[in-house]
Formats: sequence, structure tokens, C-alpha cells
Amino acid sequence: MRQGHQSWVFPLKPVILGHAAIGGPFEAKGPLAEDFDILHGDLMIGQDSWEKAEKVLLEEACSKAVEKAGLTKEQINFMLAGDLMNQIISASFSARTLSIPFLGIFGACSTAMEGLALAALMVNSQAADYVLAATSSHNGAAEKQYRYPTEYGSQKPPTAQWTVTGAGAAVVASQGKGLRIAGATIGHVVDMGLTDPFNMGAAMAPAALSTIESHFRDFQLPHDHYDLIVTGDLGRTGHAILSELLPKHHMHIPLERYVDCGKLIYGENPNVWSGGSGCGCIATVTYGHLLRRMKQGEWKRILLVATGALLSPLTFQQGESIPCIAHAVAVESEQLGE
Repeated sequence: MRQGHQSWVFPLKPVILGHAAIGGPFEAKGPLAEDFDILHGDLMIGQDSWEKAEKVLLEEACSKAVEKAGLTKEQINFMLAGDLMNQIISASFSARTLSIPFLGIFGACSTAMEGLALAALMVNSQAADYVLAATSSHNGAAEKQYRYPTEYGSQKPPTAQWTVTGAGAAVVASQGKGLRIAGATIGHVVDMGLTDPFNMGAAMAPAALSTIESHFRDFQLPHDHYDLIVTGDLGRTGHAILSELLPKHHMHIPLERYVDCGKLIYGENPNVWSGGSGCGCIATVTYGHLLRRMKQGEWKRILLVATGALLSPLTFQQGESIPCIAHAVAVESEQLGE
């Protein structure tokens, strides 16, 4: 099943049987609001901390995805999940509630596609019939851990991004009706020496380039193979950088076919600086907006390239640079397999 150097091809083309996206009040005001399954009007979601609120988001996304797949949680063989909190507490505490055999994963904001790729690998190898892949983020929780607490009201530069309050989940199955996962490419860690935590887009863009190059090389695809290539979450800054890097590296991908989840989720809202970010960014945009549009026939093939900055508060305090990674998953319309 290995394809080329760092990719997997899935001959059985595992099915995305059910998927769900949950958002917060700010996401409810964005251009993709109608594509969420549930939107909350309160950032606290009835909890007494940001972290507990994020756990609720993730639990809701998982439960809704399982429900839409026509299954019960007892039928799910494994749950793969991660988040941005220390020791991935949102994922592990949600797994405690859901009581599904659990594998915790971490790839920062690339976690969504890391999980989806691993879920497809497990199903394609017949190690499981049903795997749940999920991730989440919360603006208040992420700001408190990585930057300054929201209450502090610190000013930010134009390159900063707004952490999405949301969660996304998908049930990957060995059979059934739905969109198909054709392949995946696992990224290298790329570190260009950047140290500014308020400019993640610039730090992550080279990692996205590396993975896109590797994907097209491993699968020997023409550059116009996909109807849409989606990164997440480079924001406006990273999107502009990658748009310049692609042709310089002889990747002649039609730029009208390249979009970024960090730009899509909030549109042109200037209050989010360079755009959206967080584990919940590509997860909610994919499991809400993108897959729904695919089902409606808008695209037949898309490549989802989730990007992550692998820093922590500790490494930043010690003056370390920001290592980044990107993982890609190819999703196809069901009709292509007929």
C-alpha cells in the first residue's frame, strides 16, 4: 500500500460514512455558518472553563458523526483524536466520555488529516471496520496556553491568526455509501528558522509545499489532477507565500484551484487578522463545507493538506524555532469508483 517514498494508496478506498462540524458564536457569523451541524451562541457552552467547553465541542462532533453514519458508538472500533491542549486533554477526556478504544495523536493543526489518513490506513488494512477521526480547538483555551489570556486584550500584528472555536469528526468505514479516501501523504518536519508565534502562516507554508510536492511525485500525477487543493490553516499570509512558492518549485497548480481554510472560514473579516487557525479550522471546514460541496457534485477530487506548527509554550520560552509539518489526504467522489 506504500506509494513512492512517503505516501499510501488505499485500494479499497475507505468510505467517509459520516462527518460533522461544530462551531462557536464567532463561526456562526462567518460565511460558512450554514455548513455546520451545530453552532453555539456562548463560548463557554455552559461550562466553567474554556477547556471544558472544548471537550464538549469534541464530544458533540464525535456523537453527531457517528449518528450521521447510522451507527452507535459501540460499533466504532477505534477513536483517533488530538487537539492543541497540553497532553491532548480535550481528546483524552472526550474519549473517557465516549468510551471508545482510543489512540491519542498530535500534529498541532495538522492533526485532522493525520487522523483521517491513519483511519483510512486502519480500515484499508482490515484492522478495523469503523474508525472515528476527530479534533478540536477553542479560541479562549488556545490563547491562554500559547499567547496571552483573552482577558488581557493584547494587540497583535497583521500576520496573527484567530483560533477557531470548533470541532470536526468523521467516521471512516470499510464499506457503505459516501466519499472515498484514495490516498495520503505523510509530511516531513520542516523548520525554516522562524521564531515568531504570531506568524504561523509563514512558518507553515514551506511544510505545505514539501508535502504537496511529495504527493504529486509519489503518485505521479499531473498538476491539474485535483479540482481543488486545500491547505489549512495558512491564513492570508501563508496562502500568499505558498502561492508564490508553488510555481518557483515547478508546481504549476492552477492557483484558482488552491484555497486555504484559514481564509475560507471567516471570509474577509479584518478582525481575525490573517485568518483562522487551530485544530478545528481545517476540521470544521472539511467536515462541514468541503465534503458537503463534494456531495453536491461541485468537485470530484480534492486534496486536503493540513498544516501544523509543532511548537509549545516551553520551546518558545527557550528560544527554539518553529518546526512545522503537513499531511495530505486525497478524497474522491463516490462516482469515480463506479
